[in-house]
Parts: sequence; C-alpha cells; structure tokens
Amino acid sequence: MNHDTYDDNYIRGILNGVKTIAMVGASPVNVRPSYFAFKYLAQRGYDMIPVNPGQVGKSLVGKPFVASLRDIGRPIDMVDIFRNSSVALSLVEEALTLDPLPKVIWMQLGVRNDEAAAKAEAAGLKVVMNRCPKIEYGRLSS
Repeated sequence: MNHDTYDDNYIRGILNGVKTIAMVGASPVNVRPSYFAFKYLAQRGYDMIPVNPGQVGKSLVGKPFVASLRDIGRPIDMVDIFRNSSVALSLVEEALTLDPLPKVIWMQLGVRNDEAAAKAEAAGLKVVMNRCPKIEYGRLSS
C-alpha cells in the first residue's frame, strides 16, 4: 500500500469500523495534542483506552490509564500510536501478540515507520501513518 496518500474511503472505512481505540502515548496534560485527540474521539463515541506507563493510577476523561497494550485485557479495534517513529515497530510487535489482533495500526502525524507498517500489514492489519484520526474524522464528517 502507498502510505504517502490514502483514499478517503479507506480512512472513512477505518473510522466507521472501529469502536475501541487504545491510544499509546496519551497524556493527561490538557495542552498536549494527545489529550485533545483522545478527548475528541471519546466525545464522538469511541471507547478510548489511554496507554502510558508513567500515568498509571491516573485517568483521562474518566478512563483509567494502563501501562501497556497487554494490560488492557479486552479486545481493541485500533492502536493509535502517539509516540516517536523509533518505537512504532516495538509497539506493532506488542500489538501482534494480542488475541484477538486489533484491526488497525494508526500512527499519528509525524509518525512513520515503514518496517512496522509492513509487519502489521503482513499480519492482516490495516495501517495509516502520519495522520491524525481527530483531524480525519472532522474532515470526513463535515
């Protein structure tokens, strides 16, 4: 797949098809982009799970933080990576240990890792890189 451009129907299909989203790198700090994206998606009806080991014991818009994807303990549809590109591969590898597998790996604006994308796609997952689901949701639903 060409990860430089995405067809609107591909993005729309993902956003309409997922319900549970684990946001890795979510922050409770209300001036951080991950805070805004998390809150926006939660307000649009997505079941959001904040993943950040440094924030365990806290919550984000009423949702308790978990330390890792493995700590979620229930099926997730999408992993939204709000971390540096250099850790995307290890996060995809962790996601591929989950049962059932998520349907989508989404890497936020500025996050691109072609090796991670190839590994996820080889396992049958859809991948989006260098895009924000908050921005795409707003753009496609307006």
